Amino acid sequence: MVRSSHLKRANLYLRKHRRWPLSPYKAKWHQTWNQQQAMQNFKQSLTTPQTQQQEQMNPNQPRILSSLLHSFSIYNCEPTPEAYRFVIKTLAESSQFCQISSVLEHLEQNENFEMPEYILADLIKKYADANKIQDSIKLFHRIPKFRCVPSVYSLNTLLSVLCRNKEWIKIVPHILLKSQVMNIRMERSSFRILIDALCKMNKVGHAMKILNCMINDGFWVDGRICSLILLSFCEQKDLSSVELMGFFEEMQKLGFCFGMVDYSNVIRSLVKREKSFDALGILNQMKLDGIKPDIVCYTMVMSSVIAEENYVKADELFDELLVLGLVPDVYTYNVYINGLCKQNKVEAGIKMIACMEELGCKPEVITYNTLLQALCKVGELNRLRELLKEMKFKGIVLNLKTYSIMIDCLISKGEIIEAYDLFEEVLDKDFCPPSSMFDETICRLCHRGLVCKAIELLKKMADKNVSPGLRVWEALLLNSGSKLDFVDTSLIGFVNQSSNWPC
Repeated sequence: MVRSSHLKRANLYLRKHRRWPLSPYKAKWHQTWNQQQAMQNFKQSLTTPQTQQQEQMNPNQPRILSSLLHSFSIYNCEPTPEAYRFVIKTLAESSQFCQISSVLEHLEQNENFEMPEYILADLIKKYADANKIQDSIKLFHRIPKFRCVPSVYSLNTLLSVLCRNKEWIKIVPHILLKSQVMNIRMERSSFRILIDALCKMNKVGHAMKILNCMINDGFWVDGRICSLILLSFCEQKDLSSVELMGFFEEMQKLGFCFGMVDYSNVIRSLVKREKSFDALGILNQMKLDGIKPDIVCYTMVMSSVIAEENYVKADELFDELLVLGLVPDVYTYNVYINGLCKQNKVEAGIKMIACMEELGCKPEVITYNTLLQALCKVGELNRLRELLKEMKFKGIVLNLKTYSIMIDCLISKGEIIEAYDLFEEVLDKDFCPPSSMFDETICRLCHRGLVCKAIELLKKMADKNVSPGLRVWEALLLNSGSKLDFVDTSLIGFVNQSSNWPC
């Protein structure tokens, strides 16, 4: 009985002080469910023809907007920002940008919710992708009208699209001034966007000004930005080595700690400008800064000092990299062997091939071509033949440069028959030798009285669509002699055909 009395008092209290019954339509989950159903109904309506009644509801609105509002009104709820995002995305993908303007006007005048900034920023990019950059700018300026507080997110979005084009980037100063009026403060990410764009356009001077503004505004400069500016500076074609070294020192004063990639870029730039002394200085600076140079840096500097015939320094660098425990690659060996060949130390270069193989570094055709060129220069024809056999035995594929070196050497030594056989091997491998190689071989054949072989080679020259030079015709006519009656038909045919050959 006590329990029953207690329940009665509780029920009486509930009836007096609590609204009853509780309406399920006011629950948040039910509102979310209605919005989901409205969105599903809206998407289905886009795939079905619009009825005459729906067309007469609001003829001034785009169909997709009226369908959206109608679908949500059926379920007694308001369209969500995501629903409008779907509408804008659908219109943009179908290039119906005129209807997007109507949607934006409706959002501005008839809705009360705060439009998420990421939706407007996404539309800024879509306008730019459609080459409607003025619409992107206007939308950026209208952001506050959508009850949205603009931030650096939308500013960076607009800066990114403006920096795609050299003409559009001229609008950036105006946008930055306008952003100050809109109380948007640039962040480090904004400066990085501008610096990236200017470096890609080779406007390194302007990039440095932006970098100075970034420092003056109190932002710390990360390594990526400095590396990008340094790389762009190194790629300037009209830049002197003095300017490059000055810029290098200026970046150090800013407190930028260079990394391996940065040092490599500076060395590569100096090597291209044939400044081996400066490149060597940067290599030494790396070691002073506690950075161990890699094999690429040593190879570049070594090639530079060899180009200036400083062979003593090249030997020192090669010994030094070995002491540091660096393993030379095939490019390093090619550079060093080239230096030995320039000193006419061909046998030392050949011995280096054995050293390469002992260390597991397989020589390539460029390695052998360097040695073949040196042997040809000193006239070591027999040694040249031995090296060629070694290449074939090791399975190294000969390229056109290899054959060109061999043929030139054989012709200079008067071994015209061997040169002719090697020439046929070139043609059998579907190489297309330059006309100068054809001309020299044909002329040497004619001088040796081998006119028939010269004519055969001329035919193969025609098959390769290579035009012979004037000296070829002169050699054929001058050296044919009494044999002209046997070859005059072929010569006349070639003369008639030569009008169709390329010059």
